[in-house]
Amino acid sequence: MSVGIVMLVHTAFNRAEQVARHWAASGCPIVIHVDKFVSKPVYNDFVKALADLPHVRFSKRHRCEWGTWGLVAATQCASEMMLREFKDVRHVYLASGSCLPLRPVQELIDYLAERPQTDFVESATTADVPWTIGGLDHERFTLRFPFSWRKNRFLFDKYVALQRTVGYRRRIPNGIVPHMGSQWWCLTRQTLSAILEDPDRAIYDRYFKTVWIPDESYFQTLSRLYSRQIESRSLTLSKFDYQGKPHIFYDDHLQLLRRSDCFVARKIWPFADKLYEAFLTDQASAMKRTEPNPGKIDRIFAKAVDRRTRGRPGLYMQSRFPVEGRENGLTCAQYSVFEGFNDLFENFEPWLARVTATRVHGNLFAPERAEFSGGQTVMNGALSDSAALRDYNPRAFLASLIWNTRGERQCFQLGPRDRIKKIEWDIAKDPNAQVSVISGAWAVPLFKSNLNFSEIREEAARQQRIESKHLDVLRSPWTKARVRIWSMSEFIEAPMEPLQTIIDEIGKQSQHGLSEVPKMSDLSGFGQFLQNLKNQGMHPYLMGDFPVEHHQNEPQSGKRKPYLVR
Repeated sequence: MSVGIVMLVHTAFNRAEQVARHWAASGCPIVIHVDKFVSKPVYNDFVKALADLPHVRFSKRHRCEWGTWGLVAATQCASEMMLREFKDVRHVYLASGSCLPLRPVQELIDYLAERPQTDFVESATTADVPWTIGGLDHERFTLRFPFSWRKNRFLFDKYVALQRTVGYRRRIPNGIVPHMGSQWWCLTRQTLSAILEDPDRAIYDRYFKTVWIPDESYFQTLSRLYSRQIESRSLTLSKFDYQGKPHIFYDDHLQLLRRSDCFVARKIWPFADKLYEAFLTDQASAMKRTEPNPGKIDRIFAKAVDRRTRGRPGLYMQSRFPVEGRENGLTCAQYSVFEGFNDLFENFEPWLARVTATRVHGNLFAPERAEFSGGQTVMNGALSDSAALRDYNPRAFLASLIWNTRGERQCFQLGPRDRIKKIEWDIAKDPNAQVSVISGAWAVPLFKSNLNFSEIREEAARQQRIESKHLDVLRSPWTKARVRIWSMSEFIEAPMEPLQTIIDEIGKQSQHGLSEVPKMSDLSGFGQFLQNLKNQGMHPYLMGDFPVEHHQNEPQSGKRKPYLVR
């Protein structure tokens, strides 16, 4: 009888009975505390079910509510009974009714027998632990918490605020240093008896009764006064999520629990039949003798927490969708946005699709409809080309397009004639976006149109205002997209270099360079067109300097290099 088990039980009594019999089969004495909230008939049935086990005792019952003193009082009563009734016990192991032994109990007995003076209790000061949840670290020891956080949240918060306002601070008795850690410990008889028989126990109890969550600090603090040797770790595998709630293990966690090499795990789902069957009856496949190492599965839990709190880039969940910045990225993959290219080149879209083997769309944010590649009306994921549906939430439209076609790079056109204001900031702040702009190229369709010149002038002024503000967005310090901007005049001086740069950015580098280029529109007379706009009082400045008599492919002086905006 070197190891005694103190069990705290409040539900799933059939599983608690099963686990208690498993402990008892290996000769471990057991003291069980049943929550006083449990009805008398249920309690009596549970006692009768274990009446045939000679080394099982039931301690005085206390009301055990999360974060309150009742859990400590229940542990004290059960531990006192354990030390009084079973003199041969060397270590006392605290467990719950939802705990499940993962390895043969004899291995735990042998492990503790080799360490007769070692206490296994997670015990660290508030300055050294990162897991406190709710904004109360050292304050949980310097303020009073007489109200239940779960049942009287309003009074709890108001009383904390009042104490902060008046500057109230409690005196920590006898200069003890508060420590925190897991509730589930394994203490030696000497340490546990010293805590329970301490002459100042009444002082410590009175202090900890109004500490917040005392079950995670009472034994963790007082064991530091008496322990000869503390291993600041728990032999029980217990994992908590980002809200401080314990992870529950199900049947599909079987192999994960085997990898932990821990002696005990909590919290086990009561209906996890495979887990109870495997670990309580299957001794042949029990884990090998080795040092408990819950760190083996920490990476998996960290990944699960990250997936729960941040999600996958470009895939939204309800809890994060309304809050900008919590979506873990607008899109899930890189994509390219081209502005002005389909205005300057006659066959830019088919050429780009052919050269890069990517999906090249038209103007996805055109006023009439979303111009999907190949004239499709519905894209992957039942994404409609309806302008009304798209404009209801342009941000979600873009995110859905990239997510539904992941694995295939998407390229699309954008311009001042589009609903650009609805999406420009989302694109600008998206690190996955690669934006290439030929400023002023929107004037080419106007140059070739058959509109009255007064209408052309009005439309040119409108589009220039839109693009000018749009370029300010792309050049803003909050822009995270990879942005390249050329004025139209400098682009047509040497179009091969920027085209090659675009292809390389998409990831289609070629050792021999481009063997095929798109066909540029005939710009003969374009300079005179711009001069006519100037003569009418409209100053077209975004396309750069075009001489009135400039002919296509004629070099101009003062060539400037394209620049990169990050």
